[in-house]
Order: sequence, then C-alpha cells, then structure tokens
Amino acid sequence: MNSAPLGIFDSGVGGLTVVRAVQELLPAENLLYLGDTARLPYGSKSPETIRNFADEDVRFLISKGVKAIVVACNTATAHALPSLHEKYRIPILGVIEPGVEAALANPNAQRIGIIATRGTVGSHAYQHALALRRTGLIIHAVATPLLVPFIEENWIDHPATRLVLKTYLDPLVEKGIDTLMLACTHYPLLIPVLREILPAEVSLVDSATTCAEHLKKELTRLKMLATDEGQGDLELHLTDLSEEFESLARQFLKKSPGRIYRAVLGV
Repeated sequence: MNSAPLGIFDSGVGGLTVVRAVQELLPAENLLYLGDTARLPYGSKSPETIRNFADEDVRFLISKGVKAIVVACNTATAHALPSLHEKYRIPILGVIEPGVEAALANPNAQRIGIIATRGTVGSHAYQHALALRRTGLIIHAVATPLLVPFIEENWIDHPATRLVLKTYLDPLVEKGIDTLMLACTHYPLLIPVLREILPAEVSLVDSATTCAEHLKKELTRLKMLATDEGQGDLELHLTDLSEEFESLARQFLKKSPGRIYRAVLGV
C-alpha cells in the first residue's frame, strides 16, 4: 500500500502547485494527478454541481488504486470535502484546514486578508474555519477573479498583473492586514510579485506549501509514507487534452510534465 500513488485533483492546472510542493517535500511518493479541464472552472459553478464533479474525480482516482487523495482545489474543498468524507473511507485531505492552521500558527495574527475565487469567498469556508479557531479575528475576504487568467497567460511580472494586484490588495493593506492567505492554488506563482507589492510585515500563507506539509504529517501518522528510496513518478490525467495545458503544466511544475493521458469520468 505504501508504494501506491497519491491521488491529487483540481479543476485545471492550479493543483499542479500542490504537486510541485509535494514532490519537493515527499520526493519518493508516486503521484497521480487528475485535472478536470473539460469542466473548469469550478469556482463559478453551484455547490451541488461542484460536489457531483468532485465525487466523480474521487471515484476516478480510487479506480486507479491511489492510497490517499488531496483535493487540490479550494472551491471543491469548501463545498465537497464534508460529503466526500461521509462517502469514502480512503483518506481525503483538502487545502483549507492546512492553510488556516498555518495562518494561526502566528499567535499575533489578528487581521487576516483572503484572496480567492468567487466560489471560495462565497462559501465562507475560510472565514468560518478561522473564526472557529480564534475569537476576535478581523477577516477580509476578496474575490480576485482576474488573477487566474493572468497567471495562465504567464503574465506573472506583467505591469497589468501588478496593477490588478494593487487594485485588489490596496484596500486590504489600508485595513491593516498582518496576514494574506492565498486561497487559490494558482496564486503561489505570484509570491515573488506579492512580496514586492505588500508591506514587509504582511505574512503570506499559500495553499500549496501548507497542504504538502499537512499531507506529510497525515501520511506519517497513518504509516502510509512511501518506503522506497529515489524519485517517485508523476502521471497526469486530463478530461480534455490541449497543447495549452502542456505549456501551462511546464510553467507550474518548472519542468516537462511528460506524457499526459485522457481521463473519462462517470463510467
């Protein structure tokens, strides 16, 4: 069982930042990634639709023999994780709880900003999780829908991206945030630019790194870590194949994605 792959899914390419973080932290693990590229984005769909999509994603990964699953999508974590836990016995982890724990690891964190898709902000999942753990927090959540297209266009350091970021972030800075949660798995790619734009005292918490760290703890606790030495394999499955995804995958992984397979869900 320990040598079985870890399953990771997202609606598109954003979850590859989680893949990259897991590869860096747990290099011996075999990974199987599912991108539901035929039905992206999840962030604009209804909660019921997101739950149905996530259920099909999980069933596909289970059919491939994975030992645990990471929901590498903030929107799917917010709307579908509880129902997935009720339905399946396999360990299934999301990206919200690890991020919340990381943000509150700083005892002085009091004013927290959140940037995410409309679906994630509208779910109030981060706001509720934060408020349950610490009273008196001041939380400001902002939907930032323009960022994903800019990132996927590889306009990370483009003046237009910087202008949009400042437009989104200046009101949060004026409100005196001490922590900014990057509640979308695309956003870790923006960290170098964010560090230039934001005041130095604002801490950044990203979904990818915190999720990988939480995954390592859980696999250790469950005695499910890969025991083999050496580098694990990565297998990519997409519900819609396109040349664009291959270039995006290379951008997110910082290396060639290798062969990409066509995934058929709901069968």
